[in-house]
Amino acid sequence: MRDPVMLFRALADETRLQMVALIAKHGELCVCDFEGGLGITQSKASRHLRYLANAGLLQDRREAVWVHYRLRSDLSPAVRGLIVALPELIGPERFAELESKLNVWLEQKRCGAGRASFVDFDAQETHS
Repeated sequence: MRDPVMLFRALADETRLQMVALIAKHGELCVCDFEGGLGITQSKASRHLRYLANAGLLQDRREAVWVHYRLRSDLSPAVRGLIVALPELIGPERFAELESKLNVWLEQKRCGAGRASFVDFDAQETHS
């Protein structure tokens, strides 16, 4: 970790906090997974992920036009401990909701339906 202040600034944003928690749970996620799972734009997802990478938390891997992010392998045990605690800090219900939305997206993506459009979670909730 380069600087603890940068770490806490990076995690002070709700979207970035959620992104790190989801990456920690899934191991590696694509920018498109945040578009579909969190319902944010590609530019917003990329900007937040780049911020996290610049803070020393994430590393990326390119696959054709897709960029995948994962936790840096050289994070200290203290930082890893903090990251493991993020779902509890976010709140178990809120994290479960995020996880559910991401899993819906990942399933659609796996079936080939995901890349063309976003998931409308509000519409899904009203039809249940």
